[in-house]
Amino acid sequence: MTRLQLLERLKSLQQMPPHHKRDITTVSAMLSTAALARHVELCEIAAGATPLAAGRSETAAHGSSLRA
Repeated sequence: MTRLQLLERLKSLQQMPPHHKRDITTVSAMLSTAALARHVELCEIAAGATPLAAGRSETAAHGSSLRA
Protein backbone atom coordinates (compact mmCIF):
# COMPACT_ATOMS: atom_id res chain seq x y z
CA MET A 1 0.00 0.00 0.00
CA THR A 2 1.13 3.53 -0.63
CA ARG A 3 1.56 5.99 2.22
CA LEU A 4 -1.60 7.79 1.10
CA GLN A 5 -3.61 4.56 1.15
CA LEU A 6 -2.29 3.77 4.63
CA LEU A 7 -3.27 7.23 5.89
CA GLU A 8 -6.74 6.87 4.39
CA ARG A 9 -7.14 3.46 6.04
CA LEU A 10 -5.98 4.88 9.36
CA LYS A 11 -8.51 7.69 9.06
CA SER A 12 -11.30 5.17 8.49
CA LEU A 13 -10.12 3.10 11.46
CA GLN A 14 -10.23 6.25 13.62
CA GLN A 15 -14.03 6.24 13.23
CA MET A 16 -14.43 2.68 14.56
CA PRO A 17 -15.61 2.27 18.18
CA PRO A 18 -12.30 1.04 19.71
CA HIS A 19 -10.47 4.10 18.36
CA HIS A 20 -13.26 6.67 18.27
CA LYS A 21 -12.00 8.79 21.17
CA ARG A 22 -8.30 8.07 20.60
CA ASP A 23 -5.82 9.89 18.42
CA ILE A 24 -4.28 7.17 16.28
CA THR A 25 -3.35 9.45 13.37
CA THR A 26 -0.97 12.10 14.73
CA VAL A 27 1.88 9.63 15.22
CA SER A 28 1.80 8.88 11.48
CA ALA A 29 3.75 12.07 10.74
CA MET A 30 6.80 10.61 12.49
CA LEU A 31 6.61 7.07 11.13
CA SER A 32 8.33 5.60 8.11
CA THR A 33 6.05 3.96 5.57
CA ALA A 34 6.95 0.50 6.90
CA ALA A 35 6.25 1.57 10.48
CA LEU A 36 3.00 3.21 9.38
CA ALA A 37 1.94 -0.05 7.72
CA ARG A 38 2.59 -1.89 10.99
CA HIS A 39 0.68 0.77 12.97
CA VAL A 40 -2.31 0.41 10.63
CA GLU A 41 -2.09 -3.37 10.93
CA LEU A 42 -2.16 -3.21 14.73
CA CYS A 43 -5.05 -0.72 14.69
CA GLU A 44 -6.97 -3.09 12.40
CA ILE A 45 -6.36 -5.96 14.82
CA ALA A 46 -7.47 -3.85 17.79
CA ALA A 47 -10.62 -2.77 15.96
CA GLY A 48 -11.39 -6.27 14.74
CA ALA A 49 -11.35 -4.96 11.19
CA THR A 50 -10.49 -7.03 8.15
CA PRO A 51 -7.02 -6.02 6.95
CA LEU A 52 -7.14 -4.35 3.54
CA ALA A 53 -3.64 -5.38 2.47
CA ALA A 54 -2.73 -9.03 2.70
CA GLY A 55 0.78 -8.10 1.56
CA ARG A 56 1.63 -6.60 4.92
CA SER A 57 2.36 -10.01 6.35
CA GLU A 58 6.06 -9.39 5.75
CA THR A 59 6.12 -7.37 8.98
CA ALA A 60 5.24 -10.53 10.89
CA ALA A 61 8.00 -12.40 9.09
CA HIS A 62 10.57 -10.13 10.67
CA GLY A 63 9.61 -11.28 14.15
CA SER A 64 8.02 -8.02 15.26
CA SER A 65 5.80 -8.30 18.28
CA LEU A 66 2.50 -6.68 19.17
CA ARG A 67 4.09 -4.51 21.83
CA ALA A 68 3.16 -0.84 21.64
